[in-house]
Amino acid sequence: MTPELTALTLAALLQMGQFILFAIPANLELGTRYTGGSRDYAPETPLSKRTARLQRALNNHFEGLILFGIAATVISISGQSSGLTAACAYAYLIARILYIPAYAYGLNPWRSLIWAVGFLSTLVILVVAILP
Repeated sequence: MTPELTALTLAALLQMGQFILFAIPANLELGTRYTGGSRDYAPETPLSKRTARLQRALNNHFEGLILFGIAATVISISGQSSGLTAACAYAYLIARILYIPAYAYGLNPWRSLIWAVGFLSTLVILVVAILP
């Protein structure tokens, strides 16, 4: 397996961990009657600030993971894996790990800078894939 696909697999596991990190406090705050139901209506009590941030960080990773998944797959299938693309893949993964506490604790502007590292790492991989 290429380093990029390894980083993608770890990023998917991170996503699952992030889901658990959000789901536990969400269930405690909203109750399993609401979270286990159809959720056709807004909850009676809103999520706490931190739990809402964990939810937004989770959703943000879903968005980033789509692009990173494309980048890691394309670079691996095309046989263009290199030291640069491997470094970018692991930079993405590290950025996504750091993004969780940065978002949860409202560490601005660090949250945005960390997000940018992950985004730019993905961009570099995609650009390398289309360059001759």
